[in-house]
Amino acid sequence: MTPKQIHEKSLVLDSHCDTPIMLRRGVDIGKRSDKGHVDLVRMKEGGVDASFFALYVSNKWEPHECTFRALSALASVYDVLAAYPDKVALATTAQDAYSLKKQGKIALFLGMENAGPIHTDLSLLRLFYRMGVRYVTLTHAGNNEVCDSCATKEKRWNGVSPFGRELIAEMNRLGMLIDVAHISDEAFYDVLRYSDKPVVSTHSCCRALCDVPRNMTDDMIRAMAAKGGVIQINFYPAFLDKKYSLDVAPLIDAYEEAENLYNSNPAIYAGLLKEAGERLLALPRPSYKRIVDHIDHVISLVGPKHVGIGSDFDGIEMCPAGLEDISYMPVITEELCARGYSATDIEDILGGNFLRLL
Repeated sequence: MTPKQIHEKSLVLDSHCDTPIMLRRGVDIGKRSDKGHVDLVRMKEGGVDASFFALYVSNKWEPHECTFRALSALASVYDVLAAYPDKVALATTAQDAYSLKKQGKIALFLGMENAGPIHTDLSLLRLFYRMGVRYVTLTHAGNNEVCDSCATKEKRWNGVSPFGRELIAEMNRLGMLIDVAHISDEAFYDVLRYSDKPVVSTHSCCRALCDVPRNMTDDMIRAMAAKGGVIQINFYPAFLDKKYSLDVAPLIDAYEEAENLYNSNPAIYAGLLKEAGERLLALPRPSYKRIVDHIDHVISLVGPKHVGIGSDFDGIEMCPAGLEDISYMPVITEELCARGYSATDIEDILGGNFLRLL
């Protein structure tokens, strides 16, 4: 089969998009947009059959604000489902995704990025499950009531909290996937110890190829795979390539400073924000082929049944060269074919491995 035929035959699933952020900003993803990385038109062009839309909340927000913001993001996704029933539908099982592909519709799954909206109340977890949420990323860039983050120097629990153990057990019972992206190394091993079911990292890369705390070590990848889990490779250039990560860090800091000033007074600081953004985008980015380097590395460790793709589109400032938005997704298939992978292995990588966990 040709790369195009393999891509069309596969159920292509992206396990992490932050597109609800764009929805809350008023972007209509039912139409082609020049904002963000994802809309329904570009998903079709990229042959993407299914995507997990992440309900992101910040660790900086108070607990009740986290719940409100998660519900607001969820409501925005439901508005898309209602507005475009001929193009997209909610999926909660793997079978839903396969059925919707046959109907020519995109399957939208729901994930929650950061367990903050749950507080320490398992009834809220069950409510979000009833509303369609099928994975929870246990934390984000800070320690919370569940576990520690990889992003913090000071740790609160040195792993998973007592409530975190209860949460893991209830997620296992419900059939919700536990997402270990963003959590500390100690918390990761606690999750593997306490979970009776396979776990996933919905948007991470390999630390052996890019040594940053957000990425997974070889031992972590092996341990997760040994329990049936899957790592979904993130497209963020700073997680794909260490040199780029070091070069881009001061430019990101400058952009965020300009953005804060712009938010305080757009009329005065619009030019500063534009200039900071242009410097950020001018830095040469690693190629999309670097994504396949990370896929290669995982396969060299644990074989082709434990890796997939989790772009982090709409949650990252920039994309790899040659994969600027979701419409370019077929280049991954083309590169996998060029490296000699079989059609069966490519189908697994593009979505089959993640859907198996559901």
